[in-house]
Amino acid sequence: MLETERHRIILSAVQERPVVTVADLCALTTASEATVRRDIAQLHLAKKLRRVRGGAEAISPPQFVGINARPFAVNQTINIAQKRAIAQAAVELCEDGDAIIINGGTTTFQMVHPLTTKRLQVFTNSFPIAEHLLKQSKNTVMLPAGAIYREQNIILSPFDDDGSNHFYARRMFMGCRGLGPLGLMEGDPLLVQAEQKLIGQADELVVLADSSKFSQRSSLLLCPLSRIHTVITDDGIDDRAAAMLEAADIRLIVAEALRDTRTRAED
Repeated sequence: MLETERHRIILSAVQERPVVTVADLCALTTASEATVRRDIAQLHLAKKLRRVRGGAEAISPPQFVGINARPFAVNQTINIAQKRAIAQAAVELCEDGDAIIINGGTTTFQMVHPLTTKRLQVFTNSFPIAEHLLKQSKNTVMLPAGAIYREQNIILSPFDDDGSNHFYARRMFMGCRGLGPLGLMEGDPLLVQAEQKLIGQADELVVLADSSKFSQRSSLLLCPLSRIHTVITDDGIDDRAAAMLEAADIRLIVAEALRDTRTRAED
């Protein structure tokens, strides 16, 4: 990744929450700790952020503190070829007439393009997914009540009665912060609350997780492996992660990513 691209991602991340750690920025940029620390130092000298112990913070933090999740715009630049392949495999599980739930995220957003050929009932808390399907497809689209979190482009509500309990789905498709032996992980309590409500409205939970998610961890557990029916990932999954899913009796679908070297340069 070019230095200018790293700087753009770092500056976007520090506007998301009060303090961003070096480890978080390494994961976002796929750069080494030494490189990230050097980037922080350069941006600090340029007065574009403030260097703090173990990370960085915005010079003028936003008045509205969002949820603890990466901005949608930042996530769109990461592992895009893998996400497209995973999303295509997810849509192949759907048949016309199905009722499905799609949770907000950049991997699930890639489902919108193949979904334009389907006629489904779609319940989603993703504003961009809903907008695209309304404009480009004949799917029926439903949204929950709540506030739109601009950075992540999702609709969340702290209240139980957000409308989701009136929708029943054959499958729910969702991404995650991390996936490990204990189950699915997320980074914010409000996300966990909203996603647990949606999971309860579907027969099957289908997790869309590129292979990097098997090495990522978070402090919040969303659900155990036993609740997951299917995991769709890319061909970068290692044997250990595959064995973990097999031991949990989870169906594994591996999608082969068609990598385009132009993608990163154009983002």
